[in-house]
Amino acid sequence: MSRDEINIDFERASRIGLEEAILCEGKNTNQLDSILDEAAYSGASLLLTRLTPASFAELNSRHRALMDFDSVSRTGFYGAPHALTRREPRVAIVTAGTSDVPVGREATRTLRYFGEPVLEVCDVGIAGLWRLLERIDEIRKMPVVIVAAGMDGALPSVVCGLVPGIVVALPTSVGYGAAEGGRTALNAALASCASGMLTVNIDNGYGAACAGLRALAAFGARSMGPVEKSGCPQRVGADQDT
Repeated sequence: MSRDEINIDFERASRIGLEEAILCEGKNTNQLDSILDEAAYSGASLLLTRLTPASFAELNSRHRALMDFDSVSRTGFYGAPHALTRREPRVAIVTAGTSDVPVGREATRTLRYFGEPVLEVCDVGIAGLWRLLERIDEIRKMPVVIVAAGMDGALPSVVCGLVPGIVVALPTSVGYGAAEGGRTALNAALASCASGMLTVNIDNGYGAACAGLRALAAFGARSMGPVEKSGCPQRVGADQDT
């Protein structure tokens, strides 16, 4: 394949504090293997998103051996993620239903890649509001709360009315007919009367996590920029077979 198709931004972390992630959707196996060759040659780790089990299985075996792949979130850590900087989480990922977990888990895995532990609170949608209220004291302690919900998308507004921290609405494509693949949840978040709620695109768990990381940096709770990794891929020659 042409080298012009790949131009990884290895310097992004020095500019904005967050490394480039590799969106695997739309990329073929040769392209993904070439990207991973570049990372390995540079001694860099990568976060991969939208990596399906089928695409993972087609990667070169030496790349698979260096990857922590999670099929639920469709994410991969190529090489080692950033070392955890603390034990106690500062971000909660709240999901309305079990069907929203894959999108919420993408946010969780993104945060973990960047060294942030996460409090996961699952299946607490407003159809059984008591489930949320049982966990609300835990959630209120978090400076950042990411709320993933599809269907009517009401949970982010409810949470935003109950907690003092930054709330990021993460609409998901879960739901029947009128849910319109997440558009109803997205519109509900955009039209919310909950003061100061932030909203990301449908199913964009990665973007929600990055918003949370930027918020922590704004609080001064997190140093943005290159931080210590717990390890990197072994350097391999770029001319090896892919």
